[in-house]
Amino acid sequence: MNDLYDVINRRRDTRREFTGAPVDPASLERVLSAAHCAPSVGMSQPWDFVLVRSRPTLDSFRSHVDAERSTYAASLEGERATTFDKIKVEGIVESGLGIVVGYDPSRGGPNVLGRHAIADAGLYSVVCAIQNLWLAATAEGLGVGWVSFYREDFLRDLVGFPAHVRPVAWLCVGAVSELPEVPDLERFGWRHRSPLKGVVHEGRYGDALTETQSARL
Repeated sequence: MNDLYDVINRRRDTRREFTGAPVDPASLERVLSAAHCAPSVGMSQPWDFVLVRSRPTLDSFRSHVDAERSTYAASLEGERATTFDKIKVEGIVESGLGIVVGYDPSRGGPNVLGRHAIADAGLYSVVCAIQNLWLAATAEGLGVGWVSFYREDFLRDLVGFPAHVRPVAWLCVGAVSELPEVPDLERFGWRHRSPLKGVVHEGRYGDALTETQSARL
């Protein structure tokens, strides 16, 4: 059990630490198998994983991400602009492997058990698979970086997803020199972790914990 909590606490969104060494095929299979074991609404398993190793494809996606990064940077001013300038948002080429995770809402047929009231339950299932993948990769000594500076239509076309499959994540996966102790966003001062007791409510949203409960958190 302690090993599980250690993996959870060591997990990082990796950017600059990739070494470019190829991922061992057996290790990659274990990581993907862990993702495929994730819980899913109605046992629909609505995910797909596209493994991208082609250098032209990696370069194309990085160019797209660079353009989106510039667009976001242009919207910032003052301290936010200065801080963001220090932050690396991707390791697309450096990692050498991209895993594009897609969500197929048609998986499981038209009557997915448990999705009738919450349409996004399938999307949540895909995110559970990503978290499984991330924790398994951490246990394998691999780094993972979730790239979110992209337009969905661009990524869909880049990897050949049909129109109904939604790209949920481009994950940079690869060998790393280290997993940093402090996440980059904290290290560069973009944002810091909040304490657990600030997000736990008793009974109803906004109702405070007792002093005893709060002290335990």
